[in-house]
Amino acid sequence: MSDKLLRGVLFDRAARFTAISAKDMVEKARLTHALSRVCTAALGRALQMTSMMGVDLKNNDEKVTTVIKGGGEAGNIVCTAYRTGNVKGYIENPQLELPPAPNGKLDVALAVGWFGELMVTRDLSMKEPYVGRCEMISGEIAEDFANYFTRSEQTPSLVYLGVRIDIESGKVLSAGGMLIQALPSCPEEVISRLEAKADDISKLALRLEKGEELRDIVISMFEGCKLEILAAAKPEFKCDCSRERLERVLISLGRDELKDMIEKDGKAELTCRFCNKVYSFTKQELEALLNEGAG
Repeated sequence: MSDKLLRGVLFDRAARFTAISAKDMVEKARLTHALSRVCTAALGRALQMTSMMGVDLKNNDEKVTTVIKGGGEAGNIVCTAYRTGNVKGYIENPQLELPPAPNGKLDVALAVGWFGELMVTRDLSMKEPYVGRCEMISGEIAEDFANYFTRSEQTPSLVYLGVRIDIESGKVLSAGGMLIQALPSCPEEVISRLEAKADDISKLALRLEKGEELRDIVISMFEGCKLEILAAAKPEFKCDCSRERLERVLISLGRDELKDMIEKDGKAELTCRFCNKVYSFTKQELEALLNEGAG
């Protein structure tokens, strides 16, 4: 089964939902960053959430970036997604491993922390991007995003994010997420009925691991809720870095810094944080960029 992302509405368009299955996405992130088990779960949750937010964008040149600054040992988590659902991301301390939480599960909350803030930046190709912030409340990521949507964007939301991992090998067995949001004038009765679905929704990753298709799970989960699936996508963990983009970064450092780099090192190596690809620049290439910047 390949990764999928579904969008739709419920209860005669009183609420909307986005659902994702993302085993391949999270496994690729694990391999790219050599993630520990707890960091696989943490980054996997953040990638799924950001991907689900990305498909809500209107134009292909727009993007949404989420930054989780929880203050935990895993460090900050940064993810960027696009309208296609494609997403890239990294966690600052990818090899961090922790003992299991008291409930026996991976201790994502302790790794992430709950002492800082969650920041969402929507770059809509306007003069200034929209930036929203909210204090972290648990470090569980799903709870923090639900709190963010409700408090910062005044949109009551139910968020589930799950990553199931083979404890022996560290491989991703399944990953699934769901975002449900009340639309304007949504009746309280509908909100109550959606809240009653929380236990069913929490089994999404487990059902995906057992081999069920995302579409079948969503249809059975919301039976009797007047479900309409409006769109589908195939999300991927995919970096869009390029040599040209890194050249612009070097030029943006300024003439003095570039000259210092040429004189002291005679070369430069830049590593993309999102995919770990290394870009090397010779002295001659740096001099060409220096001249281009001066021009």
